[in-house]
Amino acid sequence: MTVPSPTEAAEPAEPATPAAPAPRRTFGLAAATALVMGNIIGGGIFALPATVAPYGTVSLLAFLVLSVGAVLLALLFGRLARRSPVTGGLYVYPRDAFGEFAGFLSAWSYWTMCWVSIAALAVAVVGYVDVLIPLHGNHALQALVALAALWLPAAANFAGTRWVGTVQVVSTILKFVPLLLLATVGLFFVDADNFGPFNASGQSVSGALAASAALLLYSFLGVESAAVSAGEVRDPERTVGRASVLGTLASALVYVLGTVAVFGLVPHDRLVDSGAPFADAVNAITGSGWGGTAIALVAVASITGCLNGWILMAAQMPYAAARDGLFPAPFARLGKGGVPGFGVWACAVLGTLLIGLNYTAGPDTTFRVLVLITTFTGCVPYLLSAAAQLYWLARGTRECVRPAGLARDLTVALLSFGFSFWLIAGAGYAAVYQGVLFLFAGIPVYVWLRGRKDTAETAA
Repeated sequence: MTVPSPTEAAEPAEPATPAAPAPRRTFGLAAATALVMGNIIGGGIFALPATVAPYGTVSLLAFLVLSVGAVLLALLFGRLARRSPVTGGLYVYPRDAFGEFAGFLSAWSYWTMCWVSIAALAVAVVGYVDVLIPLHGNHALQALVALAALWLPAAANFAGTRWVGTVQVVSTILKFVPLLLLATVGLFFVDADNFGPFNASGQSVSGALAASAALLLYSFLGVESAAVSAGEVRDPERTVGRASVLGTLASALVYVLGTVAVFGLVPHDRLVDSGAPFADAVNAITGSGWGGTAIALVAVASITGCLNGWILMAAQMPYAAARDGLFPAPFARLGKGGVPGFGVWACAVLGTLLIGLNYTAGPDTTFRVLVLITTFTGCVPYLLSAAAQLYWLARGTRECVRPAGLARDLTVALLSFGFSFWLIAGAGYAAVYQGVLFLFAGIPVYVWLRGRKDTAETAA
């Protein structure tokens, strides 16, 4: 007789998710893995080496720690997807475990992170387009480029999940292959003298590790992509976990090896002030100046693909909550291609407003403040999902528990909870303070929607 795993043993008799139209499961393992990789590897990788260079090579250790934590989260989401293989995973898990309010907070926090991140990525495209086509600091032209970078992937989402998956696979190949080549071939040209000191920050090693990790947190958001889109994934009970782990491992490989190569190719004193560290690394290998153009092309493809995936995530999370009456009803409407069309419109419009704010008020004002809280708002659903898994494990009956399976799942859940807590703490006091205010701003929305829902149920 087959004994169920501890996570399976605690499943409720009746599903908490109401009936919904059968989703179009168009994502196979390749497309789901590409979605994870495409959402993790965005524009940040092209600037990260220079960003963390002032801390020294201790930042490479921070990358390794974050990579391990991201794999733990991927394993966690794979286990949770076996219980609830539906769209909106990071909303569904806390809702099923702790009730509608926890589910709403998770969905609201994640949705906030998504549309702010989308605007940030669109603005990041501008710097690389400027390398290809000089914009001469014209804010109007820069804004148009950013808006085009936002709305073109949105159009792909309107076309349906099949197009999203195709765009994601193509863009992931376009950015992954060149970055991997640099991360491998570049290692043969590394000069140990270029690495600089292990700790260049003047802080303690632990302080420098935490500070550099705080800057790198944003780079691993997206590990949950397959879980959020589980309703569009074929055989989600198996595919979500595999795609999450494979996509995270491949992304971590590119991050770590690529950063090591850049640190070893560009002298430390130059890297600290570099505006295009990967371009400088390619130039160090070839001895010519075409590296900037090549990397700019790769960066544009990378960020466009990342936007394509994040727009889908930003539409699917509120879609799942709207089906339960915990987000405005229009978010629950599916378009002809199986994508929540109103959710795509909403994030595109909100992103457009932020882009406009960025180029009218300047990059050091409100827009920058909002970007700083994306790590916090992204980690809240991670924390709640890990807590949900611990809850289900605690509910498992002793006669149905396999000790080995329990030990494995409990270890993954506890470490994922601790990792998420560390990420939130590493975001900094200001980001946590502002993030909490942003999170609590959603409470009146919940109160209104829940009140209307209860009234409708009473009347029925």
